[in-house]
Amino acid sequence: MRDVAIVAFAQSVHRRRTDELSEVDLLMPVLHEVLGATGLKANEIGFTCSGSADYLAGRAFSFTMALDGVGAHPPISESHVEMDGAWALYEAWVKIQTGDADTALVYSYGKSSPGRVRDVLTRQLDPYYLAPLWPDSVALAALQAQALIDAGDTDEGALAEIGARNRTAAVDNPYAQLTGDVPAGDHLVHPLRTGDCPPIGDGAAAVVLAAGDTARALCERPAWIRGIDHRIEAHSLGVRDLTDSPSARLAAEHAGAFERPVDTAELHAPFTSQEVVLRKALGLGDEVSVNPSGGALAANPIMAAGLIRLGEAAARIHRGESDRALAHATSGPCLQQNLVAVLEGESAHV
Repeated sequence: MRDVAIVAFAQSVHRRRTDELSEVDLLMPVLHEVLGATGLKANEIGFTCSGSADYLAGRAFSFTMALDGVGAHPPISESHVEMDGAWALYEAWVKIQTGDADTALVYSYGKSSPGRVRDVLTRQLDPYYLAPLWPDSVALAALQAQALIDAGDTDEGALAEIGARNRTAAVDNPYAQLTGDVPAGDHLVHPLRTGDCPPIGDGAAAVVLAAGDTARALCERPAWIRGIDHRIEAHSLGVRDLTDSPSARLAAEHAGAFERPVDTAELHAPFTSQEVVLRKALGLGDEVSVNPSGGALAANPIMAAGLIRLGEAAARIHRGESDRALAHATSGPCLQQNLVAVLEGESAHV
């Protein structure tokens, strides 16, 4: 296995609406920033991979237009996943492992403002039994929250505290959309209140991966990916225990998360109830700093929020604020798909 690290991370300032910006306009400053941090030019990148969803844009192959932000010439080795950018990072990591590239540019973006996200996300459900009923993402998350309450794992007050803690942490995050004293609000779908739910917004993110000595040359303290894995639950919600996430636990196990304690965890938990599930599945105690960036409750650009969790964890390692961090990304309803990566600083590498 090759040693691969995240050597740079950049993201946009996440906003409720960016009507004046196209996807390319949203991406270009982020791409310039992340490449500028390494000193690399686009034609010096060995592989480029992106993550996005055509459903958000409402047109097929919309990701090809975003390539204008990378540059159409000279020709590049490029791929795309119809997923959160965290899965694009996984593909890029595999590409580097094969030896076909030493560096990779990974980016993702999402503009949620043009449509009604709660309706759009119903299209990822089982097309025969669930999708025709149009249960939206908030309603399904509310089912999960109620299951947790019924099981005695949490209550509405504890969920409100999770929301408050995340958004208080986001006060120091200049890219966050919601920060500080955000009220719990009224019930949106019982038992979830508005404060238990993520903001809807537009945003983009990018990272640069590099292998071995190339990573050390590009970054003073690379965030080494010591393990990475992703797993999926059954598609049918009716056959799952919504109070647990075996796929997140299995991904963490295969990524080596349980071999030694982590000091930081960036969890992609768009709803407060999902943090309860993930903390239990990943064995995270109070000694772990969870979502020091504010997490998805502070900014949740769909298709980029998972990549941001990896980037935020890496950035803390770059700054020397963490030695061993866990980064998590999810996709699908009620934590259906989960990716876990373990990142370490150079000093923690044995």
